[in-house]
Amino acid sequence: MDGNGRWAQRRSLPRTAGHRSAETAVIDVIEAARTAGVEWLSLYAFSTENWNRPGTEVEFLMRLVRRVVRKHAPLLLARGIRCRFLGVSDPRIPRELAQDFDDLAALTADNRGMTLTVAFDHGGRRDIVEAARSLIRSGTPADEVTERLFADHLPFPDTPDVDLVIRTSGEQRISNFMLWQVAYAEWIFPEALWPDFRAPDFLACLHTYRHRDRRFGGVPARTNGDPS
Repeated sequence: MDGNGRWAQRRSLPRTAGHRSAETAVIDVIEAARTAGVEWLSLYAFSTENWNRPGTEVEFLMRLVRRVVRKHAPLLLARGIRCRFLGVSDPRIPRELAQDFDDLAALTADNRGMTLTVAFDHGGRRDIVEAARSLIRSGTPADEVTERLFADHLPFPDTPDVDLVIRTSGEQRISNFMLWQVAYAEWIFPEALWPDFRAPDFLACLHTYRHRDRRFGGVPARTNGDPS
């Protein structure tokens, strides 16, 4: 969800105004995804690298996220959405916010609709390192390590591989997002800044995705027998 700062800058507003305006986009996309039948939606809210931002901005984000979580918890519960939080291991996260994350996850744990994963204090490299450490601690012999077994040691191993990544604002970077799971994801880079991103934009990305030819390293079938 990229472009909050640039959205504010273009309006001669503080960066915090862009973060505040992003709330509407978050709820709009969640509703659009659920209505469209998306079963798994992940939102990259705060990366391990975002701790390098100015302290005042980080503090604002922590307060904002807490307000948004508490405000929309009843809606998420009513919509049958299961909420999970990927990351949340840094001790700098306010204790009250971490508790709100735990409370929302517990509140919605039995929901059987869409699964919403909020990546907060998330880093793909860290997840891979932690999975490797988990395998080592389990005493698994090196020759027995497979991709499937390795994936089982990642956080939330029931999460399927990512099919589609949408990065707003036109930036074309992975930025350490779910590195293992995006191995064969399709990517779309809409020019809209995140605070301006709405349901029609999301649905347009889904439409584009559905018309992609996903070969996973293979070649398309030929009707004339020509394998080239």
